[in-house]
Amino acid sequence: MVVTGWSGGSAKAGASYGLYIGRANRDKHFMRTWQQVTIRLPDKTEVEVNISLSFWRKCTELRSAEIGQWMIKSRLAPWPKGNPPAFELKPLGPATFRLILPKEG
Repeated sequence: MVVTGWSGGSAKAGASYGLYIGRANRDKHFMRTWQQVTIRLPDKTEVEVNISLSFWRKCTELRSAEIGQWMIKSRLAPWPKGNPPAFELKPLGPATFRLILPKEG
């Protein structure tokens, strides 16, 4: 599934970054019984991300300071307004995903 970077405003130490999943991807790839998911970043770091109740309403992003710090370190954040980075989020198993950078050029 294609997801994009998400920013909630203040980007202090990566705390207000995450991944925007979108409603269609959420409904297809996530289960309401999951309280958290594991995201394997491109650098092989595994991040546990809690799923908030609002994820099932209208805030379909996974918020994570660790993902934000990885984006900053990888020079993917901050990004120009309205132009977040896109990624592939590949399901690996129950509540486990791998984040893949798009191929360049």
